[in-house]
Amino acid sequence: MDLADLKKKESRLMWLLMVAIAGLMVIGIAFVYSASEANEALASLPFYRQRYFMQLVWYVLGVASAFVVCLVTYHTIVRWSYLIYWVMIGLLFFVLIFGVKRYGGTRWLDFGFFQFQPSEFAKIAFIIAFANYLSRPIEELKKTKVLCKALGMAFLPFILILKEPDLGSAIVFMPVCLAMMYIAEVPTRFLRNLIILTVAVSGLFFVDILFAPPNWQIKLHDYQRRRLLVFFGKDYAPADATPAERKRLQLQQLNDSYNIRQALISVGSGGIFGKGWRQGTQTALGYLPRAVAHNDFIFSVIAEESGFVGGIIVVALYGVILFSGITIASRAGDQLGKLIAVGIVVLIFSHVFINIGMNIRVVPVTGIPLPLVSYGGSSVICFLVAAGLLQNIYQNRRT
Repeated sequence: MDLADLKKKESRLMWLLMVAIAGLMVIGIAFVYSASEANEALASLPFYRQRYFMQLVWYVLGVASAFVVCLVTYHTIVRWSYLIYWVMIGLLFFVLIFGVKRYGGTRWLDFGFFQFQPSEFAKIAFIIAFANYLSRPIEELKKTKVLCKALGMAFLPFILILKEPDLGSAIVFMPVCLAMMYIAEVPTRFLRNLIILTVAVSGLFFVDILFAPPNWQIKLHDYQRRRLLVFFGKDYAPADATPAERKRLQLQQLNDSYNIRQALISVGSGGIFGKGWRQGTQTALGYLPRAVAHNDFIFSVIAEESGFVGGIIVVALYGVILFSGITIASRAGDQLGKLIAVGIVVLIFSHVFINIGMNIRVVPVTGIPLPLVSYGGSSVICFLVAAGLLQNIYQNRRT
């Protein structure tokens, strides 16, 4: 294969990446429209206030942002990475004090025409700052002080986002951190001990939630504890509960598991080819709650209306994006580009795995968006900026 053929093949790979992103945006518009139009109150609003129109606006802004990101090399962007990181940390503090409370969490800053969610952009800020920090000689990465600072960079946004509380967004920092440290060739012994510690703490956390007496349990928001109990099928009522108390708690548990039960019904009822676009009875009749159908449970809407085939198409498009990201990482011109690309790939994979997983009850419900498909301005713009960074690394791979 000569150089011209190689360049042609590489160019086609990036076109596949862009086509996959465009495909997901088309799917996002179509099914956000379907989920929103089933709500009579929303359907009666002017078109410029409809969710599908706003989603289109976010796509335009996101694509424009991605284009701007590609105008300079990623090295120029990384020069400002620590400043961007600390600005995002400041905004995470700010949102805890002045943020808007919705769905049990304080995660948004309200600007009237737009609600900004700092935790989404904090993920990208962390990736570029962390890649900058880890892009140093391997000898330095063997020093305990350097590694502790690296963990501190990941731990700070994790704690602040967990405090909002937004468990789903906080969790994705862990796999991103571990993957980037592995690619940076942090000593295997350190990573192994870190993984063992993480697994042990997680195990103790779940044992505490499920089996410890109430006075000994870790302090969580009540809705977070109930979500975990629902996922593990743990009875709300203690062994010594009175009949009246047990009945009340069983009814509450039935209500708390409503969303996930309806999501499973939606996915299963779609069959092979689905019921047809905008023909999903779960969505149209409001069994799949309309407050979450267009964001957290958008995959259930897709599966019901386009069936197993539609679900596979969505997963395949994400597969193309992830494969392209891995290829970009392997061909990056330096360690910095490789680390950024790996961080973005793991971030996208974590979002896809958790969101689809909670729709089919593989993981607990955490309220995390499906990239480029779920409704939401901050999330859409964040992931399109991430795609712009991947393109930036690709087009500067020979630099």
